[in-house]
Amino acid sequence: MHNRNVLTVFAALAGVALVGATSPTADVTPQADEGPSSIALAATAGAQAIANAAITPPLAPSAVEASACPEGTVEVEGDYCPNVEQKCLRWLDPETKMRCAEFAPTPACASRTVHKRFCMDAYEYPNEVGRKPVVMSTWQQAARSCQAEGKRLCTDSEWTLACEGQERLPYPYGYARSAEACNIDKPHPTPNEHLIADPRTRDAEVARLDQRDASGDREACVSSYGVHDMTGNVDEWVVNESARPYKSGLKGGYWGPVRDRCRPMTTAHDENFAFYQVGFRCCADAVDGAKVAPARGARGDSTLAGS
Repeated sequence: MHNRNVLTVFAALAGVALVGATSPTADVTPQADEGPSSIALAATAGAQAIANAAITPPLAPSAVEASACPEGTVEVEGDYCPNVEQKCLRWLDPETKMRCAEFAPTPACASRTVHKRFCMDAYEYPNEVGRKPVVMSTWQQAARSCQAEGKRLCTDSEWTLACEGQERLPYPYGYARSAEACNIDKPHPTPNEHLIADPRTRDAEVARLDQRDASGDREACVSSYGVHDMTGNVDEWVVNESARPYKSGLKGGYWGPVRDRCRPMTTAHDENFAFYQVGFRCCADAVDGAKVAPARGARGDSTLAGS
């Protein structure tokens, strides 16, 4: 009877140890008709399993959580359509036909699509929730700021795909324009371009005009890929893939009463242009099977970061 009680104790110990072991092990729990040698074997196996569990360190997160994109970015993969027909059902300003209140559902792509996969900052530069995006950066300054983080400026087609998604929506949140969802359609004060051009008065004039939101303030202003504030808030520099008339292009519009849609691009400004409502975000190539470290280093020479 005494041996049976000892058997029960050692069997329990061996069972617990086996549950905690990091590798599969044969069941060595002794049966009732086994002798003392089997009891000793169970005790030894149980003790060894406990010891192994105690000294085996857990796998490092980087070993099991490989990411194709840098920290703070989202992966965007899909088929970009170069030619999309988007029909406006109702205009907010029928005279100029700049702001569409509601679009009809987007039909199928009228041309061959192009598959794309890349990484994009979740928010406008400096890509930090609670901070206002940087403005007054030229296209060249924006490109250097992205390069300092191991990234690059987004191309115009990448930006469009990330904004409109696979449904090719005119707005990142749907077909109907919403000043509640995104920071758009605010009254437009008249800027004094002479004050903006003068370094001594520039910051004060930009602050007078400023109507930016901090990144993350508008939870509904997000695309299907999880990229925030793509329409409104600030215009965003991109690489104009046609290079006509310049390598620079602006996407998304800003907080004023302008188009603020996913598809259009402003191409009137060269690579040295900077203004009170112009910002940017960065992109990067997706790298499979490798954990990309968070960006470190200089922020570049962009001005007026805001807070």
